[in-house]
Amino acid sequence: MEFEWDERKRAQIINERALDFVSAHRFFDRRPAIHQPSLRNNEERWKTTAQLEGTFFTVVWTWRGEAIRVISIRRAHAQEIRKFRETYDR
Repeated sequence: MEFEWDERKRAQIINERALDFVSAHRFFDRRPAIHQPSLRNNEERWKTTAQLEGTFFTVVWTWRGEAIRVISIRRAHAQEIRKFRETYDR
């Protein structure tokens, strides 16, 4: 699976959140994850929430051809964590 991103946005997120787009591949490594559509400005985007090293994170992404284009990565919001737990903690 191929990943791409805007390097300026990556640097901004590293600076602001200490998170790196390089880790986005971990959201797609077959670990439990929730994928939800997240339309913005008529662009089909997705939010994927997964647990990494004991903490929940969400990556926002879209398809660009065959590649996943990473738009953002952040700590997951409470409702995203709740949705994850409703799905997997049964």
